[in-house]
Amino acid sequence: MRALRHTAAAAVLASLAALASGGALAGATVTYIEADKFVDMPFSPVDRERVLEDLSSHFAELGKLLPAGQELKVEITDLDLAGRIDFARRGANEIRVMRGMADWPRMELRYRLEEGGKVLNSGEAKLSDMNYMDRARLATSNESLRFEKQMVDDWFSKTFGVKVRGARG
Repeated sequence: MRALRHTAAAAVLASLAALASGGALAGATVTYIEADKFVDMPFSPVDRERVLEDLSSHFAELGKLLPAGQELKVEITDLDLAGRIDFARRGANEIRVMRGMADWPRMELRYRLEEGGKVLNSGEAKLSDMNYMDRARLATSNESLRFEKQMVDDWFSKTFGVKVRGARG
């Protein structure tokens, strides 16, 4: 019985320690500026929300790669997804066709990297990947927004000097 209480107490202390150190963890937050005016988004509100949530989650994962105590704040001001919606085949589900021509992914953003309230790095960036179809690993993947995420990974790796798996640069 004493061992059980000791284990439970240790678990509670570990949980409290994790909560207390939460402010010291690295992270990222994303804000979308007038997302309804983005160049290229799905028509369905549910699909639009899914795209924004997926990108936010990806930035949050990248934020975990930053040194402890650093926080990345990103404002996305425009987004153009890879491919184009095929209006001829549009039904209940939108079909996005990727031809590798003038349909590459693009994103415009502002960012600020902070630590303890101090700005370490900030700026604006226009991301694009004209050669998005050239990556064999991505072309065969079923991951949503794979081309946009790879573009963000490349930018993140170059901008913050953090190695991201599969990033160029």
